[in-house]
Amino acid sequence: MSLQVSVVMLGVQDVDRAKKFYAEGMGAQIEQDHPGFVRLGLGDGSGLALYHWAAVANDAGVPAEGSGFRGFSLHYITETRDEVDAVIQAAEAAGATVLKPAEAAAWGGYSGTFSDPDGHLWKVATDA
Repeated sequence: MSLQVSVVMLGVQDVDRAKKFYAEGMGAQIEQDHPGFVRLGLGDGSGLALYHWAAVANDAGVPAEGSGFRGFSLHYITETRDEVDAVIQAAEAAGATVLKPAEAAAWGGYSGTFSDPDGHLWKVATDA
């Protein structure tokens, strides 16, 4: 067996707002749309699921309280610096908060970071 990620599920405060951000703003394709749950295709065979924050916590058997850095970030890897800039601009136009504008990185690439409307961190990067 090898480890793989097929779907990332994000707990969100407002499923409709998150659906609009990811589908209309970021171009993900809606595959399932139910009250309180949306699954989006990301075009590479993987998926993103949006589920109400408290429901995710309840499903996992943990408290829903908590804020700040959650110990992970999602990464969007592009081919070019122009793509990095375009993704961050599209995210901001869709309602994201740019936390770190794209710039040359110490490791030789180019990257920037934004948070979605629920505070989930996204790093957009290229090694070009």
